[in-house]
Amino acid sequence: MRYICLVYAELKAMEGLSQREREILVDDSLSYDEALRESGHFIVAHALESARQAVTVRVRDNRPAITDGPFAETKEQLVGFILIEAKDREDAVQAASKIPMARHGRIEVRPVRSLSRS
Repeated sequence: MRYICLVYAELKAMEGLSQREREILVDDSLSYDEALRESGHFIVAHALESARQAVTVRVRDNRPAITDGPFAETKEQLVGFILIEAKDREDAVQAASKIPMARHGRIEVRPVRSLSRS
């Protein structure tokens, strides 16, 4: 089963990291991606640019409404994701608990739903 691990962090806290702390975090994250590959869990992972660069698109009355920034104003922002393959929820949570960004934010683990036409 596939699970998405959504990585959230407070932007101010992340901006407060020293250059060395950021380098360590990147190294740890890339190393953990490799460990997930070796264990057969890894599918894909990406860090995201700042939410300040986001746009939100909604369609109302068949017209797109575009707003700068994220839709929700919260302290924590989505900063990345890892898509994994896990045998069950417990296995997914175990894998997510070792994501280095969990030390600075939080990881939401959610099963991926397959859509199909009936």
